Amino acid sequence: MTNYKILFLDIDGTILKPDDTIEDSTKQAVAEVKQKGIEVFLATGRPLHEIDHIAEELNIQSFIGYNGAYAIYQGKDIFKSPMSADSVKSFVDIAKNNGHELVLYTHEKNIFSDLESSVVQEFIHAFHLQKNDHYSLDVINQILGITLINLSENEPALYEKNDHNIHLSQVNVDGLRHCFDVIRDNVNKGIAIQHILELLQIPRESSIAFGDGMNDKEMLSFVGEGFAMGNGHPDLFQYAKHKTTKVTDSGIYNGLKSLGLVN
Repeated sequence: MTNYKILFLDIDGTILKPDDTIEDSTKQAVAEVKQKGIEVFLATGRPLHEIDHIAEELNIQSFIGYNGAYAIYQGKDIFKSPMSADSVKSFVDIAKNNGHELVLYTHEKNIFSDLESSVVQEFIHAFHLQKNDHYSLDVINQILGITLINLSENEPALYEKNDHNIHLSQVNVDGLRHCFDVIRDNVNKGIAIQHILELLQIPRESSIAFGDGMNDKEMLSFVGEGFAMGNGHPDLFQYAKHKTTKVTDSGIYNGLKSLGLVN
């Protein structure tokens, strides 16, 4: 049996159900693997300054945030990779010219193009974001990630053709399918995990991850045991070694049980 050492868990649609609660089976599974000495990371597109309540509920102190741009291990920073100021400015300009809204994440705040916009308010409400501010050029060198809001189906191409080192990943949350995370080819959850495994001297085959969105594809492809949630984006399953049940049907618990890690 493989000696599993580390577990990476996405949040939305993986840990959190649509009603923003966590199943008891998920809490139990996380507690059991921690008791076995397995390191557990939350690996999310969310800004880390907005997930304290989730980390506290699961007793987790290690994180990958902003889709791989910032990592913390047991409360200490491992790395931080801001976007280039030129790239950020081009995204802001394209959004403005095409009637899109966007949120830029620093390590402290969520910076919105228009806080009064109805689609922005919908986004803030969906993720219960608290630390919000208006965009200004002062933050342009501090941006760790971007989510674009109010894009139609063909509009991601506007951004991808402008910057060939990124791709857009549709947010896999009901009611927010018009939102897209900006994923950098050289900064994503998979590359963050690669850095962490090297730092902790853990072999790739000893790593496990669970995810549901297309921002998880690099993570699920890289780890030894990648699980796509049953409610995952249809295009995600090809990148995962395993498919587990839905977030509302003990997906994390059942996946870990299949590896013999929970009772």
